Amino acid sequence: MISLLELTLPELTRFCTEELGQSAYRARQIWQWIWRKRARSFAEMSDLSLALRERLAAVAALDRPSVAAREESRDGTVKFLLRLADGEQVETVLIPSFSQDGRPRLTLCLSCQVGCAMGCTFCGTGAMGFSRNMSCGEILSQVLLARDFLGDSPHRPLLRNLVFMGMGEPLLNLTQVLRSLEILNSDSGLAFSHRRITVSTCGLPQGLEELGASGRAYLAVSLHAPSQELRAALMPRAAAWPLADLLQALRSYPLKARERLTFAYLLLGGVNDTPEHARSLARILTPLRGKLNLIVYNQVPGSAYRAPLPEDVLAFEEILWGSKITTVLRKSMGADISAACGQLRARLAAAAKM
Repeated sequence: MISLLELTLPELTRFCTEELGQSAYRARQIWQWIWRKRARSFAEMSDLSLALRERLAAVAALDRPSVAAREESRDGTVKFLLRLADGEQVETVLIPSFSQDGRPRLTLCLSCQVGCAMGCTFCGTGAMGFSRNMSCGEILSQVLLARDFLGDSPHRPLLRNLVFMGMGEPLLNLTQVLRSLEILNSDSGLAFSHRRITVSTCGLPQGLEELGASGRAYLAVSLHAPSQELRAALMPRAAAWPLADLLQALRSYPLKARERLTFAYLLLGGVNDTPEHARSLARILTPLRGKLNLIVYNQVPGSAYRAPLPEDVLAFEEILWGSKITTVLRKSMGADISAACGQLRARLAAAAKM
């Protein structure tokens, strides 16, 4: 049985015309029901004939992951633990912010792999290891879930931004990530502008050029260290591609007018948060067209790392601004619900073994 959530519009059109003997118009109707009206069953597709709905139910599926757990923070952050069809579990997180007129806007942090193979030493997901890639439909189901939870209207959506910053390394699942971006960007699909989507990578050579050529999302690069030596200690697998080579590749990364690269830097107390680290970071970022997101470490149980002191965070930020590096200090969200990537899954798995 074929899952229609896995098909792009051209693929759905071929399925409808070649397998079902239907017109391309019917394919577009089904497409709208799946992505715009968020139908959970073929029975809901009321403008299709009963015979077609019954035929679809016999040969196709609209299955989505189920919600294994949900936690809501005092600050409005909502984390979902999703159970996939094979029993694997992944996390997705709704993160709130507000526009200047006070209207709520939400960002959804998407997972693209079950676990992660990168093994970054500070990351809860990395400690789990890697199980498998997520499919296009599994990735996009996170967006459908969030919109259902919010009661989103296609005309005035609350969910405004998507970030591939959850579990997994997107460039190691690029085929499925690009398929999901095609449906996300489609005006008749989920209708997200590429300006509303960010794909975050540890910085890998494979897939970087292809992602840039697609023009389907902004790029964010996780640095977390201003030198190859420190990066190798914190992110050993990512650092297999030398920092100097990564920075050189980013100088030629295709950017549209007014676009900038985003860099993420996780401040770890006593590890990468000194004034010298800030000055070194400013030196390597100055030649690049980008901005920097500073993130204060969110403590993971059992981790050897700690959060930096507030005064060290302020000094670090001031040095960067003094070097004319556009810097945004990201507020830590959802600390009371284990909102850091991988924490909820790990905590519930540990509780199940007790």
